[in-house]
Amino acid sequence: MNYDQKEKELNSKIVELTNEIRSEYPELEKYLDEMPMTIPNDSDPHITIQNLQKYYDSLVELVEKYDEEH
Repeated sequence: MNYDQKEKELNSKIVELTNEIRSEYPELEKYLDEMPMTIPNDSDPHITIQNLQKYYDSLVELVEKYDEEH
């Protein structure tokens, strides 16, 4: 998979999970605003992919932590 495809895939997963949080976990929506929404683009596509992956992972962790606590 090339960097463009991976970036599109991660962006899609981020949007999907963000929408899921907003619809199924409305009490977590306030945390979305606190998370850095700006993911720095870098001239190196590898770094951009890493940034997107970190952001996606942080969303997953947010939901998992909430599920564990409730």
